[in-house]
Amino acid sequence: MENIILTGDRPTGRLHLGHFVGSLKRRVELQNKNDYKELIILIADAQALTDNSGNPQKVRDNVIEVMLDYLAVGLDPKKVTFCIQSEIRALPELTAYYMNLVTLPRVLRNPTVKSEVKLRGFGNNEESGVPIGFVNYPISQAADITAFKANLVPVGDDQEPMIEQTREIVRSFNRIYNTDVLVECKSVLPDNEICNRLPGTDGNAKMSKSLGNCIYLSDDENTIKKKVNSMASFPRAIEEPGVIEGNVIFTYLRAFATNEHFEKYYPEYKNLDELEMAYKKGGLGDGRIKKFLNDVLQEVIKPIRQRRIEFSKNIPYILEILKEGSKKANALADKTLDEVKNAMGIDYFANDKFSNEQIKKYSD
Repeated sequence: MENIILTGDRPTGRLHLGHFVGSLKRRVELQNKNDYKELIILIADAQALTDNSGNPQKVRDNVIEVMLDYLAVGLDPKKVTFCIQSEIRALPELTAYYMNLVTLPRVLRNPTVKSEVKLRGFGNNEESGVPIGFVNYPISQAADITAFKANLVPVGDDQEPMIEQTREIVRSFNRIYNTDVLVECKSVLPDNEICNRLPGTDGNAKMSKSLGNCIYLSDDENTIKKKVNSMASFPRAIEEPGVIEGNVIFTYLRAFATNEHFEKYYPEYKNLDELEMAYKKGGLGDGRIKKFLNDVLQEVIKPIRQRRIEFSKNIPYILEILKEGSKKANALADKTLDEVKNAMGIDYFANDKFSNEQIKKYSD
């Protein structure tokens, strides 16, 4: 089977380092391998509205911000179909059909839904104060994935429960309607386990725009430096042994630092293993480690930021990419919707079958 890859992001703000190591780098790698039939990247604006319904302008404004980040990291519109979720007319209809295959308790047991509900403070429990559209996220995502018959979905490990729920929906649909129309998908996770869920600069378990603990791909040099210097660390005297486990500074180094970075910016050590051993012994201050981390992140982000600035000078070009991509995505999703309705027996006027059987039924 030829691979069809689907991935995307909610346009609620600029993309950050968590997005970069969690999925963006993998998307570029997959794109450059050319081992796929389609690579589709969906800007999930409809999903973003589930917890931003009172501020649609925020979502509207960030569509282009996200596209700038996509292009800046190296995603190529000649190889990738970029599209906007709300422009794909088949998706809400597919979501409606899939909703009949999933119970409310099952959705509320989804670990990703539970953690996101808690993160956003929707009431005191899963059933209180949560918008139905937000709870419906796994089903909506299943529609996104299956509409394009994607079999590979690059995500962080926090999204694996969502992918599993998509697989459950696919199996249920194909079993109930005795068909193989829908395709099962699997997650494509980062190679580096640290990158599955990069913590925030404050040490919080997840880098999140809503928590304000992000380093953005568009941040300038001074902003990056300030954020690195403000990173949480464990208080200690410099001569005391340093703590590696749970130290956000070293977590970032594991995600980004290479041996070449050590050769260039910290030649006293050959690699991260040597640095960690020295830090554990004591005598190394956090200030020096943060300086090294800043050097590393500046090198990673600078070319991305510069490309982003260049792309921002030609917004009509980006709009055309989205317009054409959404047009192509509509054609693909409409075809799947037709097949789904045929399998369900509700494609009443796609051919003469329904008309003929009803005429015969009432004429006998």
